[in-house]
Amino acid sequence: QRRLSALQTAMDEAGFSALMLTTPPDVFYVTGFLTRFWESPARPWFVIVPEKGKPIAVIPSIGAELMGRTWIDDIRTWDAPDPHDDGVSLLTDTLCAVVPEAGRIGIPMGLETHLRMPLKDYSRVSEMVAPRKFGDATSVVQRVREIKSDAEIEKIRACCAIADAAFDRVPQIAGEGVPLDQVFREFQIELLKAGADWVSYVAGGAGQGGYGDVISPPGEDRLEAGDVLMLDTGATLRGYFCDFDRNFAIGHASPDAVRAHDTLWRATEAALAAARPGSTCRDLFEVMAAIVGDNGGDVGRYGHGIGMQLTEPPSLVGFDDTVLQPGMVITLEPGIRIGPGKIMVQEENIVIRDGEPELLTRRAPRDLPVI
Repeated sequence: QRRLSALQTAMDEAGFSALMLTTPPDVFYVTGFLTRFWESPARPWFVIVPEKGKPIAVIPSIGAELMGRTWIDDIRTWDAPDPHDDGVSLLTDTLCAVVPEAGRIGIPMGLETHLRMPLKDYSRVSEMVAPRKFGDATSVVQRVREIKSDAEIEKIRACCAIADAAFDRVPQIAGEGVPLDQVFREFQIELLKAGADWVSYVAGGAGQGGYGDVISPPGEDRLEAGDVLMLDTGATLRGYFCDFDRNFAIGHASPDAVRAHDTLWRATEAALAAARPGSTCRDLFEVMAAIVGDNGGDVGRYGHGIGMQLTEPPSLVGFDDTVLQPGMVITLEPGIRIGPGKIMVQEENIVIRDGEPELLTRRAPRDLPVI
């Protein structure tokens, strides 16, 4: 109800008579509808947020029972998939019933959004609802979702604690001679054993004195003395993500790796000192870049929002002037080039408070851990 009220206030200010939401996190945000069935792209799903009253679900019949367990009571269904009319008529009828002819329907259309329905069906709906028009509601949805409630923050905190516990186990599952893909598998097992619902994302890398990127799946190469191992997880709990990494040296750490890890730790400390309401995302980026001296490295930004998605707006980058507000949950993620084809990244999850920010992750050690 708090979320709905905030969205409807923002809709009114932007001149929208309704929102049409199609993506898993946006649907979850206003309904509580949580399922892994989104992995199937065979069916579109729609939730309409009217200017007054509760959301309306326009969904495939396969989802009616689960949606019925949420607080949504207006659930309109069709048998899907339907190659001739996959919800188009039902969606159009719903929009025409709640939006006046001169009204505007908002859909997130900007950066970090997508439309989860066939483009040809979107075109048909646009024609059928005329003279009603669709408009860009990116800011309406993103600005509301950026501010987390205490209940949301507690879920993210609990998910971070699960990942912290799994990272504690890395010295028992990684070491010289262990294949990297085995480390990844066992790390995911540790996350699940520690209480994660799903392990939606695990990435990382390993290499002599550093690694090449931060998004790779693992290969079968065995860890060697002098390697730096990084594991990065986006485990989830009750629909909320954590997102942070930890670095480990195998056998021994090179002087360059030790210096890089310390530099990233100091850059994060500087960001923690600057992360206050009224500061901007650009401010945090610049204080970290001043210490790292690398203006984004190969990563492109030094952090982002987090919540129902692994990465959410805003971005800690030189072009983002989003003002930090209490309740924002963000990552601090400075990266540094160590040498040709070698980088290191360090990441923490924090919540912006009225004074100092609150760490949701257990702070990475200043010294690079050696396994």
